[in-house]
Amino acid sequence: MKLAIDHLAGTDPRFAALIARARPFALVAQPLVRPFDSLAESIAYQQLSGKAAATIFGRVRALYPKRKWLDPKLILATADETLRACGLSRSKTAALKDLAAKTLDGTVPSGRVLARMSDEEIIERLTTVRGIGRWTVEMLLLFELGRLDVWPVADYGVQKGFAKTFGRRKLPTQKQFLRIGEKWRPYRSVAAWYFWRALDAPEASNRFD
Repeated sequence: MKLAIDHLAGTDPRFAALIARARPFALVAQPLVRPFDSLAESIAYQQLSGKAAATIFGRVRALYPKRKWLDPKLILATADETLRACGLSRSKTAALKDLAAKTLDGTVPSGRVLARMSDEEIIERLTTVRGIGRWTVEMLLLFELGRLDVWPVADYGVQKGFAKTFGRRKLPTQKQFLRIGEKWRPYRSVAAWYFWRALDAPEASNRFD
């Protein structure tokens, strides 16, 4: 990781200053990634505060007691009304069921298969699931698979941290940000992490701390 830090710090003194004052980069690949469970949780968290989403997802998990992991077969067998009673919206219920169906038919691969795929292959495959967009898959790549060159150009926290670090009044457009990020290859995940750290507001990425 020293190679990544040295590369980023060498691109600009302001980036070097950010790295010096922030806590050390601390993202590592998780030993056991279950795409179905991770994406199901992401669906529950969409457009909600962390506390509210955690409560709703906890209710969903409680439908299946004594199970460490969610079972896509059981999700499909559960009535929509039961899932909605947990607090899931109609669209999130449909997305969860589509995720379950695509897990069973192999569209959503196992964690072992996922580990052998490229970032873009994973994004292309997982965004076929209803309600799963590129940003959601990028968070999976970054925080669970530990991929080092993920650049979430649509992430407000990363944009804002970048603007704060480099004294920019306006946030970059996604197209601009994609071009800007080229200088930090092949460690754009590390750059994104430090831009999150640049923000004082804990909500920038508190779900993943």
